[in-house]
Amino acid sequence: MNAPILVCLDKFRGCLTAEEASAAVALGVIAAGGHAVAMPVADGGEGTLAALTGAGYRLLHADVRGPTGRPVRAAFAVRGTRAVIEMAQASGLDALPGRPAPLVADSHGTGELIRAALDHGCLDLVLAVGGSATTDGGAGLLRALGARITDAHGVPVGPGGAALTTAAHIDLSTLDFRLRLARVSLVSDVDNPLLGPAGAAAVFAPQKGASPRDVEVLERGLRQFAAVVAAATGRDLSSAAGAGAAGGTGFAALAALGAQRVPGASFVLGELGVEEALRGASLVVVGEGRFDEQSLRGKAPVGVAAAARHHGVPVVVVAGEVRLSADRLREAGVVAAWSLLHRAGSLDAAISRAPALLAEIGRELPAVVARGGAA
Repeated sequence: MNAPILVCLDKFRGCLTAEEASAAVALGVIAAGGHAVAMPVADGGEGTLAALTGAGYRLLHADVRGPTGRPVRAAFAVRGTRAVIEMAQASGLDALPGRPAPLVADSHGTGELIRAALDHGCLDLVLAVGGSATTDGGAGLLRALGARITDAHGVPVGPGGAALTTAAHIDLSTLDFRLRLARVSLVSDVDNPLLGPAGAAAVFAPQKGASPRDVEVLERGLRQFAAVVAAATGRDLSSAAGAGAAGGTGFAALAALGAQRVPGASFVLGELGVEEALRGASLVVVGEGRFDEQSLRGKAPVGVAAAARHHGVPVVVVAGEVRLSADRLREAGVVAAWSLLHRAGSLDAAISRAPALLAEIGRELPAVVARGGAA
């Protein structure tokens, strides 16, 4: 049998999951007489659990509080004593009941998932953040795990980032005692600090529906919360890399749970065994909805591409839209690139015809292998 073409696509946001996109390309390769292996990837955000189900993890479910308090059914992945909690499951934008709620959205449900994992006997806890609807500094997560956050009068502070402007004290002594026995990893491709122009409110809150005025309020809340946590723990981790991830949930994990940060793509690709799969591949296909400069900053497709170059396997990009020049692609080790937008001629056509277009491109890939990786 010919050496396989390894298809490692991430999600095409708003269009196809990583599994659907990878499967469509693989089917095209097979239709052209080639051999393909679909290995969808993720970078620690949405889709992480789905990717890990192909690596021996099984999904468990729990009913938890969504970002605005409405109950949601959320999953976490377990293998042995390790549990992977994907924040987007409980506290993500897709878990909102309707319109965004940037001032009140809360990470409580993610804390409930951590508690469910502890109930299952898992003490190796991997918190995969990304795609969150929240900018609450992880305060809701800590509350769900037993912390008590109060104002100057001892009254519990309400949910959401805006309410943190009144925070005066946090009691971490009431955190679930099992956390003292657990190892917590923060998996994220975001290295932003909690505060300031590169922080959680300024950079990410507008993506969650926050107005400029909302951003100011959320920044004040996060700054106050950071001061309260620093007073309780004796150290200020608001400037730590990754503290701004998922609306500041990274900060709570680092400062209150003693988490160690792990780059999202590295974790997922390691769990999937991408390095091993590349050793026998003839070509690797990477990509996502939009392949641009942000993709080159630690995203899963570029992680796969780097590993492929190490093994001497040619790399091609298949994306909804490619926003990098040919020279920039060559610098990244990419020998050819396909854009659904370019092929379809319009965004609506690219979205509506995405599975067919991906399969069409897949049918062209065996010829790329035959030409030694040149398009």
